[in-house]
Amino acid sequence: MSEYRFSVIIPSYNRADEVVDLIQSLQTQTFGHARFEVLIVDDGSTDDTEGKVGELSAQVDFRLCFFRRDHEGPGPARNYGMSQAQGEYFLFIDSDCLADAEWLKEINSAITNEDPDAFGGPDSVLANFSPFQKAIDYSMTSFLTTGGMRGHSKKRLAKFYPRSFNMGIRREIYNKLGGMSNLRHGQDIEFSRRIVSSGAKVIYIPNAIVYHKRRASLRKFFRQMFNWGVARINLTKLDRGNLEPLHFVPSLAVWGYLFLIILSPIHHIIFYTWLFVTAIMLGVLLIIFGSALGRYHDVKAALLAPIVSMTQVLAYGLGFSINYISRMILGRGEFIGFVKKYYH
Repeated sequence: MSEYRFSVIIPSYNRADEVVDLIQSLQTQTFGHARFEVLIVDDGSTDDTEGKVGELSAQVDFRLCFFRRDHEGPGPARNYGMSQAQGEYFLFIDSDCLADAEWLKEINSAITNEDPDAFGGPDSVLANFSPFQKAIDYSMTSFLTTGGMRGHSKKRLAKFYPRSFNMGIRREIYNKLGGMSNLRHGQDIEFSRRIVSSGAKVIYIPNAIVYHKRRASLRKFFRQMFNWGVARINLTKLDRGNLEPLHFVPSLAVWGYLFLIILSPIHHIIFYTWLFVTAIMLGVLLIIFGSALGRYHDVKAALLAPIVSMTQVLAYGLGFSINYISRMILGRGEFIGFVKKYYH
C-alpha cells in the first residue's frame, strides 16, 4: 500500500507567484499533511519558479517535490508527474488555482463512500478576486453559459468529463490507460473521454472546490476560448465521440447572427427577424447581469459578465468553425490556435 493517499500534481509555466499561492493553500488543508505529497512539474519556465518553490520546501509540512522539464505542454508535464507520484490517487489542479481548505478532505470522503475510479470537482472564485475574474467565473460556470456542460449545474446539457483544473484518478487508471496526450489544448478532455469509455466509474464531487484565478484580460480570455473551440475539433479527429450537437451552438449563433445583420437590408422579414433575435439576446444579457449581481453582489462584476459571456461565445464559435472547415471539410493538418505568450 502506498505511503500517500494523494499525489497532487501541478504543471506550471512561468507562474511563480501563483504556484506560491497554490502551495500555501495546500498548507491550509484540513486533511492530514502526512497523507499527501505535492509535485510541481515545471514546463521549462524562465522565471524564478524553482527558487520560490525551494524556499517553500522548508516552510510546509507535506512532501513537496520540484521537477524541471523542457517546454512540452501541460499534458507531458502531468504525465511526468504521474510517473514520479507515490500516492494511491493522482490529483490534478492548475497552477492558477487555490485549493479550498476542505478540498482533500471532501475528495477523501467521496472516494471512501463511493469508491470511484476517477472524479472531478467545480471551480469558483473568492470574494477578494477582481470583478473581471468574477465575470469570467460566471461565464464559465453559469447554466446560462457553459455551466451545464462543465459540471456546475445539476441539470447538465452534456456528459460530465472531469477537467484538469480539479480532477483525480486512481493509480490503476494510469497503469491501465496511460497518461494524457500531447495535445496543446484539450488533453484533459481526451483523457477523461478514454477513462469514461473504458467503463471506469466517474463521479462529480460538488464540495471539492478550487478557486480559479483565470485570465487577467478580455484579450487573453478571447484567445483561451478561441483555442478551446479549435481544440474541440482536434479532439474530434482523435475520437468522434468528443463531438456532441451542443458544441455547434456557439458557431451557429455567431454566424447566424452575422448573416442576419448582412441580409437584413434585403427583405423586411429578415430585418424583423434580426430585431427579434437582437431583442432576445439583449434580454438574455440582462438576465446574465441580474444573475451575476445576485451571485457576487458586485456591480462591476455584473456589468462585465454579459461582455465576457458574449466574448466566450464569439471566441469559441470562431475557433470551432475555423478549425471545422480546415480539418473536417478541407482535410488539413492539426491547427493549434494562439500559441505565442498564451500561457503568460
